Amino acid sequence: MSAEIVQLVEQAEPYLSAAVGAYGAAVFSRAQDVAVDAAADATASLGQRILRAVWHRRDDQGRAALETAVQEAAEEPDEEDAAAALRQQLKRALREDAELAREVAALLPAAGGVTVNVSGTRAIGAQHIGIAASGDNTTIHPAQQ
Repeated sequence: MSAEIVQLVEQAEPYLSAAVGAYGAAVFSRAQDVAVDAAADATASLGQRILRAVWHRRDDQGRAALETAVQEAAEEPDEEDAAAALRQQLKRALREDAELAREVAALLPAAGGVTVNVSGTRAIGAQHIGIAASGDNTTIHPAQQ
């Protein structure tokens, strides 16, 4: 189960970061903010739901530790140690509560899917790409040896 928990935490991390970035330490109590743009709002909202689900399932000591981790991550958004502390709180909660782990897994989008959106004249979109050229009279020369 430990590898599954690590994978869940890795998948949830961008959503947690977005929620902490958008709502800060008020992530547990704040209603959705209409000022946050639609794409960020969807991501932050999911992160907020994950954090709230974890918070509601923890005891007082677990809630305090989670709140501290969120506060530190909000105050120092570029600090890897603060982000790691928040991930550790999530891992601990998921390891201790299998039902919570299933709940968080159900909240997250299915892994493995890739969506690529492109628009505009000569737009190029790909999951993996080598050489791409878009334009008039483009010449690609082989590598010199």
